[in-house]
Amino acid sequence: MHYRCGMHAFVDGARGVLPLTTGVVPFGLITGVTAVGMGMSPLDTLGMTLLFYSGSAQMVVLQLMQNGALPMTMVVTALVINLRFLMYSAALAPHLSAQPRRRTWPLAYLLSDQSFALCSLKFAAGGLGHFAFPYYVGTAVPMWLGWNLAVLAGVFLGSGIPESWSLGFAIPLSFLALLIPGIRNPATLGAAIVGGALAVLAHDLPYNLGLLVASIGGVATGLTLEQIRKSAPVTHNDDAKAEAP
Repeated sequence: MHYRCGMHAFVDGARGVLPLTTGVVPFGLITGVTAVGMGMSPLDTLGMTLLFYSGSAQMVVLQLMQNGALPMTMVVTALVINLRFLMYSAALAPHLSAQPRRRTWPLAYLLSDQSFALCSLKFAAGGLGHFAFPYYVGTAVPMWLGWNLAVLAGVFLGSGIPESWSLGFAIPLSFLALLIPGIRNPATLGAAIVGGALAVLAHDLPYNLGLLVASIGGVATGLTLEQIRKSAPVTHNDDAKAEAP
Protein backbone atom coordinates (compact mmCIF):
# COMPACT_ATOMS: atom_id res chain seq x y z
CA MET A 1 0.00 0.00 0.00
CA HIS A 2 1.26 3.45 -0.90
CA TYR A 3 0.51 6.10 1.70
CA ARG A 4 -0.32 9.67 0.74
CA CYS A 5 0.63 11.12 4.14
CA GLY A 6 1.52 10.23 7.70
CA MET A 7 -2.12 10.34 8.81
CA HIS A 8 -2.99 7.77 6.16
CA ALA A 9 -0.31 5.44 7.56
CA PHE A 10 -1.53 6.07 11.12
CA VAL A 11 -5.11 5.22 10.22
CA ASP A 12 -4.02 2.06 8.40
CA GLY A 13 -2.05 0.94 11.46
CA ALA A 14 -5.00 1.64 13.75
CA ARG A 15 -7.34 -0.23 11.42
CA GLY A 16 -5.02 -3.24 11.44
CA VAL A 17 -4.68 -3.40 15.22
CA LEU A 18 -8.32 -2.86 16.19
CA PRO A 19 -9.35 -6.53 15.74
CA LEU A 20 -6.38 -7.54 17.89
CA THR A 21 -7.27 -4.98 20.55
CA THR A 22 -10.49 -6.85 21.28
CA GLY A 23 -8.36 -9.88 22.11
CA VAL A 24 -6.64 -8.14 25.05
CA VAL A 25 -9.90 -6.91 26.57
CA PRO A 26 -10.55 -10.20 28.46
CA PHE A 27 -6.92 -10.20 29.62
CA GLY A 28 -7.29 -6.65 30.96
CA LEU A 29 -10.58 -7.46 32.67
CA ILE A 30 -9.00 -10.44 34.42
CA THR A 31 -6.05 -8.30 35.52
CA GLY A 32 -8.29 -5.62 36.99
CA VAL A 33 -10.52 -8.13 38.76
CA THR A 34 -7.50 -9.98 40.18
CA ALA A 35 -5.87 -6.82 41.51
CA VAL A 36 -9.02 -5.60 43.22
CA GLY A 37 -9.67 -9.07 44.61
CA MET A 38 -6.26 -8.94 46.28
CA GLY A 39 -7.20 -5.71 48.05
CA MET A 40 -5.40 -3.22 45.83
CA SER A 41 -7.06 0.16 45.45
CA PRO A 42 -8.24 1.30 42.00
CA LEU A 43 -5.54 3.99 41.99
CA ASP A 44 -2.78 1.49 42.81
CA THR A 45 -4.05 -0.92 40.15
CA LEU A 46 -4.11 1.74 37.44
CA GLY A 47 -0.69 3.02 38.50
CA MET A 48 0.73 -0.50 38.24
CA THR A 49 -0.86 -0.95 34.83
CA LEU A 50 0.58 2.31 33.49
CA LEU A 51 4.02 1.46 34.88
CA PHE A 52 4.15 -2.10 33.55
CA TYR A 53 2.20 -2.06 30.30
CA SER A 54 2.81 -5.81 30.09
CA GLY A 55 -0.14 -8.02 30.87
CA SER A 56 1.83 -11.23 31.33
CA ALA A 57 4.35 -9.62 33.70
CA GLN A 58 1.63 -7.84 35.64
CA MET A 59 -0.38 -11.02 36.17
CA VAL A 60 2.67 -12.94 37.39
CA VAL A 61 3.68 -10.12 39.75
CA LEU A 62 0.15 -10.06 41.16
CA GLN A 63 0.45 -13.78 41.85
CA LEU A 64 3.81 -13.26 43.54
CA MET A 65 2.37 -10.46 45.66
CA GLN A 66 -0.45 -12.74 46.70
CA ASN A 67 2.09 -15.38 47.75
CA GLY A 68 4.15 -12.86 49.74
CA ALA A 69 7.24 -12.95 47.52
CA LEU A 70 10.13 -10.55 48.06
CA PRO A 71 10.05 -7.28 46.07
CA MET A 72 13.34 -8.16 44.37
CA THR A 73 11.86 -11.45 43.21
CA MET A 74 8.96 -9.58 41.62
CA VAL A 75 11.27 -7.15 39.84
CA VAL A 76 13.57 -9.87 38.48
CA THR A 77 10.63 -12.01 37.38
CA ALA A 78 9.04 -9.11 35.50
CA LEU A 79 12.33 -8.33 33.79
CA VAL A 80 12.80 -11.95 32.71
CA ILE A 81 9.27 -12.15 31.29
CA ASN A 82 9.76 -8.91 29.37
CA LEU A 83 13.12 -9.88 27.85
CA ARG A 84 11.27 -10.65 24.63
CA PHE A 85 10.91 -6.91 24.10
CA LEU A 86 14.68 -6.73 23.64
CA MET A 87 14.31 -8.99 20.60
CA TYR A 88 11.34 -6.98 19.38
CA SER A 89 13.13 -3.67 19.64
CA ALA A 90 16.26 -5.04 17.97
CA ALA A 91 14.15 -6.21 15.02
CA LEU A 92 12.39 -2.85 14.69
CA ALA A 93 15.46 -0.69 15.28
CA PRO A 94 16.67 -0.61 11.63
CA HIS A 95 13.35 0.94 10.65
CA LEU A 96 12.70 3.28 13.58
CA SER A 97 16.03 4.09 15.29
CA ALA A 98 16.63 7.13 13.08
CA GLN A 99 13.82 8.93 14.90
CA PRO A 100 14.81 11.64 17.43
CA ARG A 101 15.03 10.74 21.11
CA ARG A 102 11.73 12.47 21.90
CA ARG A 103 10.06 9.85 19.70
CA THR A 104 12.07 6.72 20.43
CA TRP A 105 11.37 6.81 24.18
CA PRO A 106 7.57 6.77 23.70
CA LEU A 107 8.00 4.14 20.97
CA ALA A 108 9.81 1.88 23.43
CA TYR A 109 7.15 2.36 26.10
CA LEU A 110 4.27 1.62 23.70
CA LEU A 111 5.86 -1.53 22.26
CA SER A 112 3.57 -4.57 22.44
CA ASP A 113 3.36 -8.03 20.91
CA GLN A 114 0.60 -6.87 18.61
CA SER A 115 2.38 -3.74 17.36
CA PHE A 116 5.55 -5.70 16.75
CA ALA A 117 3.73 -8.40 14.79
CA LEU A 118 1.89 -5.95 12.54
CA CYS A 119 4.95 -3.79 11.88
CA SER A 120 7.11 -6.83 11.18
CA LEU A 121 4.64 -8.03 8.57
CA LYS A 122 4.61 -4.58 6.94
CA PHE A 123 8.40 -4.34 6.92
CA ALA A 124 8.71 -7.85 5.47
CA ALA A 125 6.31 -6.90 2.69
CA GLY A 126 8.59 -4.13 1.48
CA GLY A 127 8.90 -1.62 4.26
CA LEU A 128 7.08 1.57 5.06
CA GLY A 129 9.81 4.06 4.25
CA HIS A 130 9.45 7.36 6.09
CA PHE A 131 5.90 6.36 7.08
CA ALA A 132 7.18 3.71 9.51
CA PHE A 133 6.79 6.01 12.50
CA PRO A 134 3.12 7.01 11.98
CA TYR A 135 2.18 3.43 11.12
CA TYR A 136 3.80 2.16 14.32
CA VAL A 137 2.03 4.82 16.38
CA GLY A 138 -1.24 3.84 14.72
CA THR A 139 -0.80 0.26 15.92
CA ALA A 140 0.51 1.18 19.38
CA VAL A 141 -1.87 3.87 20.66
CA PRO A 142 -5.16 1.94 20.21
CA MET A 143 -3.58 -1.12 21.84
CA TRP A 144 -2.40 0.96 24.82
CA LEU A 145 -5.81 2.58 25.23
CA GLY A 146 -7.63 -0.73 24.87
CA TRP A 147 -5.48 -2.41 27.51
CA ASN A 148 -5.77 0.36 30.08
CA LEU A 149 -9.51 0.79 29.56
CA ALA A 150 -9.99 -2.97 29.93
CA VAL A 151 -8.09 -2.99 33.22
CA LEU A 152 -10.12 0.02 34.37
CA ALA A 153 -13.33 -1.83 33.52
CA GLY A 154 -12.12 -4.88 35.45
CA VAL A 155 -11.35 -2.70 38.48
CA PHE A 156 -14.86 -1.28 38.66
CA LEU A 157 -16.77 -4.36 37.54
CA GLY A 158 -14.88 -6.60 39.93
CA SER A 159 -16.75 -9.74 40.89
CA GLY A 160 -19.67 -8.63 38.72
CA ILE A 161 -18.08 -10.49 35.78
CA PRO A 162 -19.58 -14.01 35.72
CA GLU A 163 -17.19 -16.96 35.51
CA SER A 164 -19.33 -18.44 32.73
CA TRP A 165 -17.81 -15.87 30.33
CA SER A 166 -14.56 -17.92 30.31
CA LEU A 167 -12.50 -14.81 29.60
CA GLY A 168 -9.19 -16.64 29.93
CA PHE A 169 -9.93 -18.62 26.77
CA ALA A 170 -9.73 -15.46 24.65
CA ILE A 171 -6.15 -14.71 25.65
CA PRO A 172 -4.37 -17.50 23.68
CA LEU A 173 -6.74 -16.88 20.76
CA SER A 174 -5.54 -13.28 20.47
CA PHE A 175 -1.94 -14.46 20.20
CA LEU A 176 -2.84 -17.12 17.65
CA ALA A 177 -4.27 -14.31 15.52
CA LEU A 178 -0.79 -12.76 15.57
CA LEU A 179 1.07 -16.00 14.91
CA ILE A 180 -0.70 -17.38 11.84
CA PRO A 181 -0.13 -14.43 9.44
CA GLY A 182 3.57 -14.39 10.31
CA ILE A 183 4.21 -17.97 9.15
CA ARG A 184 5.33 -17.39 5.58
CA ASN A 185 8.32 -19.71 5.04
CA PRO A 186 10.06 -22.77 6.54
CA ALA A 187 12.10 -20.59 8.90
CA THR A 188 9.08 -18.96 10.53
CA LEU A 189 7.22 -22.28 10.59
CA GLY A 190 10.15 -23.98 12.31
CA ALA A 191 10.43 -21.12 14.81
CA ALA A 192 6.72 -21.39 15.62
CA ILE A 193 6.82 -25.17 16.09
CA VAL A 194 9.96 -25.21 18.23
CA GLY A 195 8.90 -22.17 20.26
CA GLY A 196 5.47 -23.66 20.91
CA ALA A 197 6.88 -27.04 21.87
CA LEU A 198 9.40 -25.49 24.25
CA ALA A 199 6.70 -23.33 25.81
CA VAL A 200 4.70 -26.46 26.64
CA LEU A 201 7.69 -28.49 27.86
CA ALA A 202 9.10 -25.63 29.96
CA HIS A 203 5.75 -24.52 31.35
CA ASP A 204 6.62 -25.58 34.91
CA LEU A 205 9.93 -23.73 35.13
CA PRO A 206 10.03 -21.18 37.97
CA TYR A 207 9.59 -17.44 37.43
CA ASN A 208 7.98 -18.04 34.02
CA LEU A 209 11.39 -18.87 32.56
CA GLY A 210 9.59 -21.15 30.11
CA LEU A 211 8.56 -18.07 28.15
CA LEU A 212 12.18 -16.98 27.82
CA VAL A 213 13.36 -20.48 26.87
CA ALA A 214 10.64 -20.78 24.23
CA SER A 215 11.44 -17.34 22.79
CA ILE A 216 15.17 -18.00 22.52
CA GLY A 217 14.62 -21.50 21.12
CA GLY A 218 12.17 -20.26 18.50
CA VAL A 219 14.40 -17.40 17.39
CA ALA A 220 17.48 -19.65 17.23
CA THR A 221 15.58 -22.22 15.15
CA GLY A 222 14.32 -19.60 12.72
CA LEU A 223 17.77 -18.07 12.29
CA THR A 224 19.35 -21.49 11.79
CA LEU A 225 16.83 -22.54 9.14
CA GLU A 226 17.20 -19.22 7.35
CA GLN A 227 20.99 -19.58 7.35
CA ILE A 228 20.72 -23.12 5.95
CA ARG A 229 18.44 -21.85 3.21
CA LYS A 230 20.87 -19.07 2.24
CA SER A 231 23.90 -21.38 2.22
CA ALA A 232 22.22 -24.12 0.19
CA PRO A 233 23.80 -24.45 -3.28
CA VAL A 234 21.70 -23.23 -6.17
CA THR A 235 21.17 -25.90 -8.81
CA HIS A 236 20.88 -25.08 -12.46
CA ASN A 237 19.49 -27.13 -15.29
CA ASP A 238 22.35 -27.19 -17.75
CA ASP A 239 20.26 -28.98 -20.34
CA ALA A 240 17.90 -26.00 -20.50
CA LYS A 241 20.83 -23.83 -21.48
CA ALA A 242 21.85 -26.02 -24.39
CA GLU A 243 21.45 -24.39 -27.75
CA ALA A 244 18.96 -25.82 -30.15
CA PRO A 245 20.52 -27.63 -33.14
